[in-house]
Amino acid sequence: MKLGCPKEIKPQEFRVGMTPNAAREAIAHGHQVVIEKDAGVGSGFPDSDYIEAGAAILDTAAEIFATADMIVKVKEPQAAERKMLREGQLLFTYLHLAPDPDQTHDLLASGCTAIAYETVTDPRGGLPLLAPMSEVAGKLAPQVGAWTLQKANGGRGVLMGGVPGVRPAHVVVIGGGVVGTHAARIAAGMGADVTVLDMSLPRLRYLDDSFRGEFKTSYASQGTTAELVAAADMVIGAVLIPGAAAPKLVSREQLSTMKPGAAIVDVAIDQGGCFETSHATTHESPIYDVDGIMHYCVANMPGAVARTSTIALGNATMPFMLALADKGWKQACADDPHLLAGLNVHAGQLTYAAVGKALGLDVTAPQLLVQ
Repeated sequence: MKLGCPKEIKPQEFRVGMTPNAAREAIAHGHQVVIEKDAGVGSGFPDSDYIEAGAAILDTAAEIFATADMIVKVKEPQAAERKMLREGQLLFTYLHLAPDPDQTHDLLASGCTAIAYETVTDPRGGLPLLAPMSEVAGKLAPQVGAWTLQKANGGRGVLMGGVPGVRPAHVVVIGGGVVGTHAARIAAGMGADVTVLDMSLPRLRYLDDSFRGEFKTSYASQGTTAELVAAADMVIGAVLIPGAAAPKLVSREQLSTMKPGAAIVDVAIDQGGCFETSHATTHESPIYDVDGIMHYCVANMPGAVARTSTIALGNATMPFMLALADKGWKQACADDPHLLAGLNVHAGQLTYAAVGKALGLDVTAPQLLVQ
């Protein structure tokens, strides 16, 4: 199989879908690898690293899409890239289709087979290809939130850890999963007063037992959430429903109860965001103001630390990429139900139920396509 990796074109996206190590592994398995010129530069991987691994360098994305059997990327294909997808081609990347009807319809029209990193599962019910970026985004959230809180950026001018005689920032993390846990740990490490909200009592018990008071926990009832959000200097949205649109947990009306200059960091923005007032921003212009509340809603937060993110993502995706290349998508998915869970689109058919529900589209059960 010929694997192709184009350069990412989403604004300020510096990650790359395939590391030189991944290219080397694919070539060792008997496959060809083509990389767009300078695709890895933003992550610190020059073309020479790929050439040394045995890959070929092509000048344009059009050449990659025209010749590769499987496209390996990081972010969802942009409109210009979707026009280059073709029937029978395999796309392996993050998709986040639920809040993106335009992309969904374009993928269906292309006839390609699209497997989404974010819906591949593991035997424990986890999301192994989302987890590395969730870890990165969770650790980044308090860092970018602290920057957003600075007065020069429109924030309250509150220092996360305070100083002797001055209380630290009050940080509320909505969601106690991978993102929320890492966000809470980093915020607490910065000296903030942190509370994690979740609706799963077993998860709250786990957090209490594992972190022994490093941060507080509370059940995410509507009343408690409203009370804590109103008192917060920073609110981090870290709620995920796999493959589905994120629930709106804080309304526009609730912003009026918050402290002027408080910061919102919406890590769920890839799935539409969990604040009613959220809309996607970029690293170039990451913050906007709604009713005096500063919103940080960058849709590709891990791209800010591209080298760490690329290596972490490559470590996770490589075994699945090799299975798809070695066996073909149909046999690889038939052999691995967790990889089959990643199938979102095939030959004009939508195959992921949560996306169909979000967009009001008919869905074909993926199991029917691998029999």
